[in-house]
Amino acid sequence: MNLSLYIAKRYLFSKKSHQVINIISGVAIAGIALATAAMVCTLSVFNGFQGVVAEQFTAFDPDIKVTASQGKSFMTDSPEVEAAMKAVGAGVVSFCVEDKALVEYRGKQVMATLKGVDSNFAQLTEIEKVLHGSGEFILQDSLNSYAIPGVKIINELNCGILFTTPLEIYAPNRGGKINLTMPARNFKKGVLLSSGLTFVVNQPEYDGGYILTSTEFTRKMFRRQANEATSMEIKVARGTDLQQAKEELETILGDGYAVRDRYEQQDDIYKVMQIEKLISYIFLTFILLVACFNIVGSLSMLIIEKRDNMNTLRSMGADNKTIANIFIYEGFIISAVGALTGIVTGLALCLAQQEFGFISMGGAESFVVDSYPIEVHASDILTTFITVLIVGIIAVWLPVRILTRKLT
Repeated sequence: MNLSLYIAKRYLFSKKSHQVINIISGVAIAGIALATAAMVCTLSVFNGFQGVVAEQFTAFDPDIKVTASQGKSFMTDSPEVEAAMKAVGAGVVSFCVEDKALVEYRGKQVMATLKGVDSNFAQLTEIEKVLHGSGEFILQDSLNSYAIPGVKIINELNCGILFTTPLEIYAPNRGGKINLTMPARNFKKGVLLSSGLTFVVNQPEYDGGYILTSTEFTRKMFRRQANEATSMEIKVARGTDLQQAKEELETILGDGYAVRDRYEQQDDIYKVMQIEKLISYIFLTFILLVACFNIVGSLSMLIIEKRDNMNTLRSMGADNKTIANIFIYEGFIISAVGALTGIVTGLALCLAQQEFGFISMGGAESFVVDSYPIEVHASDILTTFITVLIVGIIAVWLPVRILTRKLT
């Protein structure tokens, strides 16, 4: 066994002549444990919020979304698109046509994105989980087109879910000349009837920005051809790895198409959340560094107390490095004990929050969830443990080497 490590363990658990050394060591372990538990809980809360957001987007966003790399649309009967539809990972495929339009209801106007979807859309997503109202999921019949607007659009237009007057839709004419004398001719007009439904995703860009309708209606409004679409949305087959399916589609479609998974479709939101998580991790690391300096105080007093022992070791042939390593190892052990204690404490708190939700969001009606969500990732636990050990070594290495040289 390593001599320095063996002596370090004896020093840590043996009784000291000055009780204050044991107290300071205990304070150091408690400080590290508290900072470690805070890091575990904070990172798990960020994971929980990411999970909540992902669940909300799952009901509206597909597993994989394919769009044209250049321009707004592509042809659904092109060879590469037909090959992509037959790919192993493509379970359900739906073609969508979407673009911006002006929506008017009894003098009130909003800008919205009309998303025209086909009959496969209900199988593609879990849209039924976010639908509210007494109607049926119907977007087109032989006579009329129907709308399922986001709840914020309904509030802004003050039309209610069962609006009796149709929504008037205005879209600019594509490719035509602008008529300055008669501006109304620059727009194509259409009407959408109420389906008796609205969707609530609890995300402003969806609830206040989208209206679901049929591809027949949007193709007519935006002057798209019958075989033209702005996106191909895919639900991967059961048991298929999402990343593998994405890579297969990228190979089939080539550079002319952008293939994005669900997280890449919401890239801005997830980047912000990752940045917030990273900043919190950095701040907690600095707090942890301050807590680790308590170890220096404990080791300083221990070095003073064990000065005679160190002289004995020197007379037996131990060099400065061996003696310094005794106290570096002791600092490492204190860090490890504090890290393990903090991780266990943090996991216990996370499990308690998951089970009982005792820390509420405050005003549950304003949030998607009643209490702070928790999602523990093994990678975060490992990162936290390694961080504590590294910070502990950094905090004690230089001070211990200086002290052992000056006090021996």
